[in-house]
Amino acid sequence: MNKLLDIYRKHTEIINYLIVGVLTTVVSLVSYFVCTYTFLDPTNKVELQIANIISWVLAVAFAYFTNRIFVFKSKEKNMLKEATTFVGSRIISLLMDMFTMFIIVSVLHLNDKIGKLVSQVIVTVANYVLSKLFVFKKKN
Repeated sequence: MNKLLDIYRKHTEIINYLIVGVLTTVVSLVSYFVCTYTFLDPTNKVELQIANIISWVLAVAFAYFTNRIFVFKSKEKNMLKEATTFVGSRIISLLMDMFTMFIIVSVLHLNDKIGKLVSQVIVTVANYVLSKLFVFKKKN
C-alpha cells in the first residue's frame, strides 16, 4: 500500500488527469449516446457532428472545473481569461475530434460508437498537452 501511495505522490498530476479524463470521457460519451439514441441520426453527416458538438460542450464545461480544481490546482485569479484559453485549446481538440469522426464514420464507414472511442483517446492526449503547456502553466 505504501508503494502505491509513493507512486501516487510522485505522479499526482498525471494520475488525477487520467481520472478526470476518464470522467470527462464518460460525460462526453454518455451525452453523445443520448443524442444519437434519442433525437439525432448518426448516419446523417450533419446530425453526427451536432451530436459530437453537444457532447463536446458538456465535456469541456465539466473538464474545465475538474482540471482547474483537482488536476492543475490553478490559483489563477482571472478565471475568465483562463477559461477562455481552456476553451480555445479545446476547440483545437474539437476539430481533431470532428476530423477523426468524419474519417472513421463518413469515409471508412465504420461504427460511429467505435469511432467515438478512438477519437476520445486521441483527444485526451492532445488535451493534456495543451492544458499543461498553455492553459494551466505554472508561473515562475
